[in-house]
Amino acid sequence: MKGLKAGIVSLGCAKNLVDTEVMLGILEQQGLDVVNDPAEAAVIIVNTCSFIAAAKEESINTILQMAEYKKKGNCKALIVAGCLSQRYKNELLRELPEVDALLGTGEWDRIAEALQDVLGGKRAVFVGTAEGIYDGVQPRIPATPSFSRYVKIAEGCDNCCSYCVIPAVRGNFRSRTIESIVAEVRLLAEQGVKEINLIAQDTTSYGRDLYGKPQLVKLLKELIPIEGIVWLRLLYCYPADFTDELIELIAAEEKICNYIDLPLQHADNAILKAMGRRSTREEVLSLLGKIRRKLPDAALRTSFIVGFPGETEEQFNQLLSFVKSCRFDRVGVFMYSREEDTPAAALPGQIPEEVKEERYHLLMEAQMQISQELNEALAGRKFSVLIEGENTGEPILYGRTEREAPDIDGKVYLTKRAGITPGDMVFAEVTEGYAYDLSAEIIE
Repeated sequence: MKGLKAGIVSLGCAKNLVDTEVMLGILEQQGLDVVNDPAEAAVIIVNTCSFIAAAKEESINTILQMAEYKKKGNCKALIVAGCLSQRYKNELLRELPEVDALLGTGEWDRIAEALQDVLGGKRAVFVGTAEGIYDGVQPRIPATPSFSRYVKIAEGCDNCCSYCVIPAVRGNFRSRTIESIVAEVRLLAEQGVKEINLIAQDTTSYGRDLYGKPQLVKLLKELIPIEGIVWLRLLYCYPADFTDELIELIAAEEKICNYIDLPLQHADNAILKAMGRRSTREEVLSLLGKIRRKLPDAALRTSFIVGFPGETEEQFNQLLSFVKSCRFDRVGVFMYSREEDTPAAALPGQIPEEVKEERYHLLMEAQMQISQELNEALAGRKFSVLIEGENTGEPILYGRTEREAPDIDGKVYLTKRAGITPGDMVFAEVTEGYAYDLSAEIIE
């Protein structure tokens, strides 16, 4: 295998991206050269997502696109990994003869073994029960900028929301040890990383399986003293386990970003119950009140699903009213996707696609107005900005404050200054706010 060129396409969430980075690290350790251009690659890996119908479609289209390089490029091995392989192993084997190997969500560490089989003329299939977990020991080739990393603190999920396939494709919730996470973050800090984004399917449940109760606060207290880390960001926080103790810690510790990512999914109690969510509208409102009292400057991000089976016009309007009154900084909206083998797929009252689309646009339009108003109100405020790069052909730098997560939120745009490079932290004053982005000026 030594000397072969390998390329990879990573789809879906940041949690999937960590698996991608580990697979690349294993291949490099085996002597392969990692390349960005799939036309150069003898080995192409597609790490797939199958969360909703649109993600499945994107995964299939990407596999077919990469398969073309077996005809017109250098590809000798096309490997499909991740959620699609875990969920649709038999269908992929039957319908896509171009695919040479399948790796399930718990088998990413067998990537070298799969490639060896393919190069030996075999079609490799490693799809079992999703039990593996990245522990920080495996090598990783980062796909993120050198100053920012995702650190996966747990895998799988035990919440079993009625619309969601994650427990089926990712397995039961399983946490890494505090010691392994601390060791990884220390190593990343030594490498110059400034921003750590802690991720899991359910970050606030971290440690429940290992220690008998959630231990996110204890983990954070171990990470805060690590020198070199400027921002610790929490992503994918389940509201039912967002405790007063966690709120107090975020308020007390400067390193923990004033950024709350709290997927809520709906605001009507009957819909929340049908979704299998553990929090009621009243409990969520109580939690939001606590957060805003203790963390008045925190950016609040959430997500909602429209068009869930049985959602009436009145229930959607209740959600719309909830969004307008709560005034979240950022909202992601998804149209319900009817996924086979989930309880919600069998529910009566499936909503027509055109109704889902109408509700999606109504909610997004309302939120866009709110986001713009909140961003405009930031004019004159001063923030630390992590510089990420500059616009091609323009004297414009861009970056993020602690209020913007990588990949999913907007940017801060600043006039370029000599000597400032990606990874630098600058202090800047917001001059103008837009629906998604900010303009700012670097302060002397």
